[in-house]
Amino acid sequence: MAKTVLITGCSSGVGNETARAFLDEGWTVYATARNTDDIASLEEAGCEIASLDVTDEEEISAVVDRVIDEHGRIDCLVNNAGYGQFGPVEDVSTDLIEAQFDVNVYGPHRLTRAALPHMRERGEGTIINVSSAAGRVSVPGMGTYCGSKHALEAMSDALRSEVDAHGVDVALVEPGPVSTSFADRANDELKKLDQSDAYDTVYRFYEDSEVFGGQTPVAVSPAKVAETILEAGVSPAPSARYPVGSVSILADKTRYLPDSIRDAVYRQLLRLL
Repeated sequence: MAKTVLITGCSSGVGNETARAFLDEGWTVYATARNTDDIASLEEAGCEIASLDVTDEEEISAVVDRVIDEHGRIDCLVNNAGYGQFGPVEDVSTDLIEAQFDVNVYGPHRLTRAALPHMRERGEGTIINVSSAAGRVSVPGMGTYCGSKHALEAMSDALRSEVDAHGVDVALVEPGPVSTSFADRANDELKKLDQSDAYDTVYRFYEDSEVFGGQTPVAVSPAKVAETILEAGVSPAPSARYPVGSVSILADKTRYLPDSIRDAVYRQLLRLL
């Protein structure tokens, strides 16, 4: 029987490529997005599709129940859905922070709670949480997004040890900049802020999406991230973390620098602007 994977956030970019990568490996793929029109091409390619908003408990239960009813198993869960709420910490309202965590943290938690009992019952399974280089190092102007990814990393680390005895693996995939529409969405989120003059330099830094988006030379392709997710999904003993791209590898290393040095680098960068 073909193995089964449930993937969130498949409308474009990494999620879309991940669905195709697992499909090419012969898996039964349940590709989900808030709007199924956005994943019609995945259905044509051979995926099972479903509408899924990761903030909706009922939709999550319905999709997980459907996979179990139709195939009796969830071998891999890929928590990919997410977005970036950028902006100086002071300018980001509590409501916007709650929305960010609802998708990036509570969403994976909801999916994990729904799928994990079935994995434990079978004594096997893999949960892959798509994090970010921002989940390892916090950056000015990205505190809310970094906070959500830091939280996802911490929860994943705890979960990995908790479920080890049950035969379930937990892996984090940590890309740096990716050539997707992520930057466009982040720019849209910036526009929601009541931007104060106190942080003009920070806003100028993010006005050009090439600073953190898909046009930067160090950005990796969605296919590269999908390839890494697939590697974690098919491995009998996946690594705890999979950094993807040079930015992610560098971010991981900078964690070992003294805080004063990192702060000095950011200070100088903002002065240059």
